[in-house]
Amino acid sequence: MEVEKVANILKLLGDKTRLTMMGLLLENECCVCEFVEIFQMSQPAISQHLRKLKDSGLVKEKRRSQWVIYSLNPESEYYGLLKDLLQHIPDQKEKLDELDRKGLRISCE
Repeated sequence: MEVEKVANILKLLGDKTRLTMMGLLLENECCVCEFVEIFQMSQPAISQHLRKLKDSGLVKEKRRSQWVIYSLNPESEYYGLLKDLLQHIPDQKEKLDELDRKGLRISCE
């Protein structure tokens, strides 16, 4: 890994929303609709964050009908760095648990 590329990845993850998204994706796949609910942001704003993460190769997407599901990309050259880094942030599971309680977990299916 080149220092400049790692610096760019760390800069990308310096955004609280994107870092939280990555924490959520550490153990789970998530749909755009779930991120919209968790962050109380518009779908276009969420999509912009996810586009940046996808363009960097940190996340991958798959389509289910009209919905897009995101997950960490284990084939990324930064996957090991990312997993190590995410071990140092608070667990984000409570955000997904709250979606479950509201009946909004993977509401796009």
